Amino acid sequence: MDIIVLGGGVIGVSTAWYLARAGHKVTVVERQAGAGLETSFANAGEISPGYSAPWAAPGLPVKAIKWLFMMHRPLVIRPRLDPAMVVWGLRLLGNCTASRYRLNKGRMLRLAHYSRDCLEELRAETGITYDQRMQGTLQLFRTEKQLAGAEADIAILKDFGVRHELLDRDGCIRAEPALARVRGKIAGGLRLPDDETGDCFMFTQSLAAKAEALGVKFLFGTTIQKIHRDGGGITGVQVMKEGAEETLRANAYVMALGSYSPLALKPLGISLPVYPVKGYSLTLPIADAGGAPESTVMDETYKVAVTRLGSRVRVGGTAELAGYDLSLHEPRRKTLEHVVSDLFPAACDLAKGKFWAGLRPMTPDGPPIIGASSIANLFLNTGHGTLGWTMAAGSGQALADLISGKAPAVDLSDLGPRC
Repeated sequence: MDIIVLGGGVIGVSTAWYLARAGHKVTVVERQAGAGLETSFANAGEISPGYSAPWAAPGLPVKAIKWLFMMHRPLVIRPRLDPAMVVWGLRLLGNCTASRYRLNKGRMLRLAHYSRDCLEELRAETGITYDQRMQGTLQLFRTEKQLAGAEADIAILKDFGVRHELLDRDGCIRAEPALARVRGKIAGGLRLPDDETGDCFMFTQSLAAKAEALGVKFLFGTTIQKIHRDGGGITGVQVMKEGAEETLRANAYVMALGSYSPLALKPLGISLPVYPVKGYSLTLPIADAGGAPESTVMDETYKVAVTRLGSRVRVGGTAELAGYDLSLHEPRRKTLEHVVSDLFPAACDLAKGKFWAGLRPMTPDGPPIIGASSIANLFLNTGHGTLGWTMAAGSGQALADLISGKAPAVDLSDLGPRC
């Protein structure tokens, strides 16, 4: 079958890889000059099935109000006339109940753990490397209140068989020895030993090269002008490359444009509940290896992750609601610098940091949207939010199975389009 994948980030490339392995002829359309150059480029580096959870949680509305008054706040809302943001925000608030949180977290954990298994098989098959580490995630609590508040999540983790360790201050330091230098700032932590870390951009580029060797055709520097459809389905994708227009045709099409998926689908009559939430990162060279994290430390107070990637540290966080604006705002850099210097004061050279921002495609309930659309030959693989890197392999494998007429090994019945 001829299949066109729209989008060359980690989700699109993973989908193309698994489709090619299933024997399909695959073309990937990507507007950038290479794979993984947008949201996949400099994310926090976490492959975190254990930490997979929706934003929409009990207590979020109260926390959000408090965050808006913090100097180093996890949430930034830039006022704008944006009906899509309002509708998305109201839907998110509607999911902030204990029952909805439990349901949505369960759906996310199911896919994330399946994806971890797929990634393990992919590594074994291909030998792919991407500065990976298999040393878990430490969710760090600065206060006793945060530590006590972890009980609800721990109950869900137990129900789904997710390995976890509730740690006191000394336990956190055993997991991350560099924290001994700031032990007075730690109340405890929740360690998820099966989580991993890695450079998503390095992975995406490497997998794209392997997919190309399997026969996948990558059309880089190619913008989508229009998606054509008739009553029976999609009939072609009109693209522009180097000033020349062309219409690409296939038997099936996969929408994997991340935050831009709703814009591409709206003319087709599909309203996708995905909104761009901007995240920031800072990539720093390690100045003192002994003072750097071993894996990922997630600071629960600021919702910022500090991750070791080879000879670098990636600091990622902040949720900014500002539409499709990718401007870099200096106060967000200061927040990232504050967290890494507060927890790992000797680790990095802040003056050499590379500051970046990307758009996370967030659904209001948390789980991504994977499956067949209301249009016969159009499939969706989008809306992964902060967990695209975590869920990429499993999402790609599951959708490839679905398109190939096979029953996916993970249940997608409640992950389909919710629009």
